[in-house]
Amino acid sequence: MAEALQLNGADSVDQSSSEDRGRTQGRAEGRKKVVRERHPPERDVRANMELLADCAGKALAATTDVAFLLDSCFRLRAFNPAAAAILKWEAATTIGQGCAQVLRCRNLDHMQLCGTSSCPLVRVLQGGQALANEEIILGPEAIQGWEASVSVTPVDAAEEPYVFFLARDVSALKMANRMREHFVSMVSHELRTPLNSVHGFIELLLRGQMGPLNDTQREYLGYASEALQQLLSLAEDVLFMARSDAGHFEIRLQQVNVEVLAQQVLESLLPLARKAEIVMSKEIELPAPLLHADPQRIKQVLANLVGSAIKFTPPGGTVILRACPDPDDPQMALLSVKDTGFGIAPEDQPHVFERFYQATHSMQSRMGGYGLGLTIARLIIEQHGGRIWFETVPNRGTTFYFTLPLYREPALGEERGEGG
Repeated sequence: MAEALQLNGADSVDQSSSEDRGRTQGRAEGRKKVVRERHPPERDVRANMELLADCAGKALAATTDVAFLLDSCFRLRAFNPAAAAILKWEAATTIGQGCAQVLRCRNLDHMQLCGTSSCPLVRVLQGGQALANEEIILGPEAIQGWEASVSVTPVDAAEEPYVFFLARDVSALKMANRMREHFVSMVSHELRTPLNSVHGFIELLLRGQMGPLNDTQREYLGYASEALQQLLSLAEDVLFMARSDAGHFEIRLQQVNVEVLAQQVLESLLPLARKAEIVMSKEIELPAPLLHADPQRIKQVLANLVGSAIKFTPPGGTVILRACPDPDDPQMALLSVKDTGFGIAPEDQPHVFERFYQATHSMQSRMGGYGLGLTIARLIIEQHGGRIWFETVPNRGTTFYFTLPLYREPALGEERGEGG
């Protein structure tokens, strides 16, 4: 009986082991299948790489962008047809030449880059990191150099490292931008003269210097004056952006009393606030209310923020202009303009500082505007070394914050110069 039990037990173990082995083999085959699916055989990888290389080669042959390959000694090893056409290269005379002889890269100030630490090729070979969208001038002086946006990528090969160089001609785009900036600047200048003349004549009429006016005439002339002021503001804003784009925007830093500046801004906007039935106030909580800033530019920022707050706040609302020490930086002041207006819709918030952006899904879309004020405000604040941001709750209001440097009395050495 005992032997029979032992045999039965052995048979049972053998059967169980066989079933376990079957399940194990099944799982192993399943894992192999998954591995094969996740990691295709080497021949498939090789075929995919060959296909990719073939497509890349055809694309480089067809593209109008200049593309070429250089070795670690900056010798030209290969180039595409666009490079041959634009740079007047011939394989027989160009392959093997050093880039200094065939490229003559220069920066946008026409300073030679070849052989310097600023050369994109040197930076890539030394740093091992790709560069993208570097703007340089390409081409020897014998042919007219052209402005290019270049991308440079290190390529690891078995024999030695290479550098792949891709350049896109942006000369026409740059020229178009320069012409646009010149046109915008010219138009803005030319617009201001006649607009100022018309505005001056309207003011003479409103003051009664050309004879008495009845109520209707005075009302209509008031509308005309407001419209002209809007056009003048637009011309000024467009001119400001043109100067900024051309790199001609400068600030003149000096000691500024923020309390006086805030009062001037609020007084200038008082007629607008009364008409909109908005109550304005200011809270200056700085121990010494002195900023190191350009007073005209900061007045421009405050006028824009307070004016917009009035515009987007319903009758009976409030607008508060505050100034206090920046809790995050003792060298800076924190200014804010808070309103109880419509707020900014979530879909509009990422675009608030974009140039010419017009809100499309909120109350702002029905209030007009050109979409330049906040862009200009950000440019001015950042030029001062500050930052600007906002907090908003739809239908409850918005607060714009920005920081500016506090005025610091210069040390004796800073004021007179060392030894002076």
